[in-house]
Order: sequence, then C-alpha cells, then structure tokens
Amino acid sequence: MLIGKNIVKAKFIKRPNRFQAYVLLNGEELMVHVPNTGRCKEILTFGSTVLLREENNPSRKTPYDLIAGYKGDTLINIDSHVPNKVVEEALIAKKIEGLEEYDLIQREKTFGNSRFDFKLTNTSNNKEYYLEIKGVTLENDGTAMFPDAPTERGAKHLKELVEVVNSGKGAGVLFLIAIDNIERFRPNDEMDMAFGEALRYASSNGVDVYAYNSIVTENSITLNKKIEIIL
Repeated sequence: MLIGKNIVKAKFIKRPNRFQAYVLLNGEELMVHVPNTGRCKEILTFGSTVLLREENNPSRKTPYDLIAGYKGDTLINIDSHVPNKVVEEALIAKKIEGLEEYDLIQREKTFGNSRFDFKLTNTSNNKEYYLEIKGVTLENDGTAMFPDAPTERGAKHLKELVEVVNSGKGAGVLFLIAIDNIERFRPNDEMDMAFGEALRYASSNGVDVYAYNSIVTENSITLNKKIEIIL
C-alpha cells in the first residue's frame, strides 16, 4: 500500500492523550493527531524519530497525522487504518495462504449482532468466511505481541468468530505485524491474559489464526510472509 500524501520526519516530544502528540518539526513544537489508540510507548519515546503524513484539510485542528516511528533502526507503522487496507490488497492478490479461493471481498460486514472487518465469499459455491484484522506494533527481541493495552473488545471479537464457525461458516483472525524482519508472534498474556485465553479458545474451536509480517518503508507498507505463531 502506497502512502500518497507528503511524508516528513520529526522528533517526538510527548503524547498527552491517546489522540494527540507533540513533535518538533523544523524547530517548531507542533501538535499532531495520533491515529492509534494503543500505547505505542516503546516507539513514541522522547527524542525518537517519527513520520508525519501531511493532511491538507482546513477543517482539521492538526495539520499532520503521526503514522510511524523508529525504534532504533526499525521502522514501525502505527496507523490503525493501514492494516485493513494492506490485507485487502493481499486478499485481492491471493497472497494469504488458505484464503485464495475467495473472489468477493467485502469490508465491514455483519454476522448476527457482530461486525467483522471482512466477509469473503467464493461466488462459485457461496462459501462464506469472516475475517477480523488486528494490527500489531509491539515487539520484543524479534517476537511480535498483541495487544499493547488491555482490549475487552478484542477478546469479544474472537468469541464471536467461534459463533461464526459454529454456524457452519469459516472464520479467522489475522495479525498484521507492521514491522520488518519479525519471525514470531504470540498473544501478550502479560498485558491482557483474557485476550490470550480468548485467542487460544478460538483457535481450539475452529477459528483460523494467521500472522504475517510486513515490508515497511517511509511511504509504503506491504504484507510480506507468514510467520510462526506461539499460542
């Protein structure tokens, strides 16, 4: 996925709340929008280099979105709107192992009282599959983990995917790691044991669990390859 807008580098100063941060850009302290409600505290550290996407919208209070940051030499994309776009591209291109048969890709579809990121359909036999996407920005010693903050909603989604399976349809959750060179993924039980238990419950009850790393550059992010999952 190419980022078609202007990208500039800045220095991170502070993040007073989930949606706002202050950066130093061209010697000026500036408030920017953070399109990620996770903590990202390992990335957004004082003085770290971050990437801003320019938003030319006069009605906005902030002229930039903070979309990525460097953790050492590693670039990590934190824009929570990106994972679904990247996965949609990959689904259309038949790059996700096990989901190649689905030719109709629909976003934000409901099943019962639940809304999932994707509904996939094989139009030749009307086979249906519901897919939830989780963007991952947390890593430690080469292992990616999710979540980086407690998420009751995330555990709820996993249990709802089991209901999809019980109805006779397919279901899965895909963790898109927005980092290069990650080879392993596991639930972050230390942060949210309930999510880890829900993921293991879903996996043992027929929900497919996928984890893919990404190729991340300053103006693009692309799904790369399937990685090891440790449950």
